[in-house]
Amino acid sequence: MTTNQLLLEAIALKKCVTTVYNNVAMKLAPHVLYSKNNALFIDAVTLEKHGEPPREKKLGAFHLLGLNELQLTEQTFAVDALFEPAAEKYAGVTLFMVSADAG
Repeated sequence: MTTNQLLLEAIALKKCVTTVYNNVAMKLAPHVLYSKNNALFIDAVTLEKHGEPPREKKLGAFHLLGLNELQLTEQTFAVDALFEPAAEKYAGVTLFMVSADAG
């Protein structure tokens, strides 16, 4: 499964992913896949860094080329209030986004 396919499945089913990003092991809840400057990104809530919850919950942008050892987990997530689907940054560049009303 390609990175894009895995992320599309994770977003559609609201499943977490594990990855290594900038040499940091993470568990992410991906909310949206979009393009920026001819590159692909996801915005995701970081649920774990090095196996521990982060000090502060936030929605971060992750360049797809930086996601290493990406794996889909069985853990599901709820759409986080930090995520603003109508944000201007997603206008016209969104490829796929979580649905607030499904599952």
